[in-house]
Amino acid sequence: MNDTASLLDVRGLVTEVATSSGPRRVVDELSFTLERGKTLCIAGESGSGKSMTALSLIGLLPRPMARVAAGTAHFKGRDLFALPREAMRNVRGREIGMIFQEPMTSLNPVLTVGRQLAEAITAHARLRAAETRARALALLDQVQIPEAARRLNQYPHELSGGMRQRVMIAIALSQRPDILIADEPTTALDVTVQAQILSLIRLLQQDTGTAVILITHDMGVVAEMADSVLVMKKGRQMETGPVRTIFAAPTAAYTRDLLDAVPRLGAMAGTLLPKGAAPQVKPPRPVVEVDNLSVRYAVGRGLLRPGRARVHAVEGISFRLHAGETLALVGESGCGKSTTGRALLNLVRFTGNIRVNGHDIAGLSPALMKPIRRDIQMIFQDPYASLDPRMRVGDLVAEPLKIHGLAKGSELTDRVDYLFRRVDLPSDAASRYPHEFSGGQRQRICIARALSLSPKIIVADESVSALDVSVQAQVLELLQDIQNVTGIALLFISHDMAVVEQISHRVAVMYRGRFVETGSRAQIFENPQHAYTQRLMAAVPVPDPTRQRPAIEPLESETTSSMRSLTYEPPPSIYRDIGNGHFILQ
Repeated sequence: MNDTASLLDVRGLVTEVATSSGPRRVVDELSFTLERGKTLCIAGESGSGKSMTALSLIGLLPRPMARVAAGTAHFKGRDLFALPREAMRNVRGREIGMIFQEPMTSLNPVLTVGRQLAEAITAHARLRAAETRARALALLDQVQIPEAARRLNQYPHELSGGMRQRVMIAIALSQRPDILIADEPTTALDVTVQAQILSLIRLLQQDTGTAVILITHDMGVVAEMADSVLVMKKGRQMETGPVRTIFAAPTAAYTRDLLDAVPRLGAMAGTLLPKGAAPQVKPPRPVVEVDNLSVRYAVGRGLLRPGRARVHAVEGISFRLHAGETLALVGESGCGKSTTGRALLNLVRFTGNIRVNGHDIAGLSPALMKPIRRDIQMIFQDPYASLDPRMRVGDLVAEPLKIHGLAKGSELTDRVDYLFRRVDLPSDAASRYPHEFSGGQRQRICIARALSLSPKIIVADESVSALDVSVQAQVLELLQDIQNVTGIALLFISHDMAVVEQISHRVAVMYRGRFVETGSRAQIFENPQHAYTQRLMAAVPVPDPTRQRPAIEPLESETTSSMRSLTYEPPPSIYRDIGNGHFILQ
């Protein structure tokens, strides 16, 4: 029976999916309780069964491929697993709301924010148009979206990532549910926006008394948000208990491994080199030289607003990247990091000067860029989107070698085998397809593909941000090992300051298209001078439930995006050297 103190009591949950070899358990004998007004964090790596647990509770498993095979879930006197579909539909949204991981894919791109809020509000009640609009405005105000009336008429793509997630929270709260399930609600967000969203969830929980099930692989978020923790691995419950007990005295080896893998800001204090880096023997030589780089996009201003504005994605930045060195570009989404990386491969139009391994690439045609791109390769954030699902991964890794005519026949096969071994994958994996690998393995395949041409430079664009902390640590170690052996230069693009501290020799902090602070890793992390750098560091979640990160206020009001839309020429950047190559924007 359901404990009288518990809002939700789950016992013996078994969820199965159909496979060619028969049913496979993805959630295996899971039990937990959730109290009113409390937060339960379900933690674990990708594939541990966290999201399948949530989908089981709200009746959204992809039938007939998946089903709840056993167990009970008592909620307000009813067993959720025994409810007919129509009864479950009345529970879903009205009594149990859900926030999904990626708001851009959860929101309909062709409907306005107001229309989508109205659908949620009227799903379980009939209201007049004026009442619906008033309720929608109240919800946007509740989730602290500025200019709520104007936002109702905007589309999802016109909002920043943080604001889209606030809209998703508003939709989930539209029926005033008893339970809010948040499935990785901040994984795709910058640390500063993440801090604001988590603070908002806590505030709303205090105001409404809603119980929260927070699904995450980020142990820093667990420490900040949880009252109790449930740790999962491969569908099974590894450990459960109060958050302070789990962090202070974990009993399961897997829990200890998760906690040990979390990068901690300040862990590299007092060290000169990145984690695992070999000392450089030869004097470094620049393999990338960038002077006064700017990237601007002309945008129309609408039928009733004649003229054109320019989006200043990157504005007047200069830097050098040396052989055997890792330069980290760090900042929030929209600051110009990825645009800078694409400019180095001549994938966007730019002004200024870029030299790659001594070659000036400005204005070069694709045919003239082809031999230069042998020296510079890119690893993207989402490995699954980077790999053609119709091709075997061996062919994907071999493709650059074929395009550049560097190998064929048995030589090509041997080269692919070597690359798979280099990234710690078995050579027989070459015959499989991308969907047959985990996220970390797919990223290793992308690294192997990038290494196939023996480049001098790799641009790693948020290459570990979507990975679990343990897999992330393995990929970072792999990249460092490759650099130690080959002397390759890395431009490491990230918004995660704790990760940047581990892997970088030098750091450039970007804000709204400009560098606001540059210097060695020790200078930036042990003596940050610019307010924006300090804000980024303060926003990093701390994997310690006895400590709380401070409230993070935006430097500027968060509106539609971080892009700079201007009709005038901005002033040049002026930097002050505060000693030993440590520069800050004045």
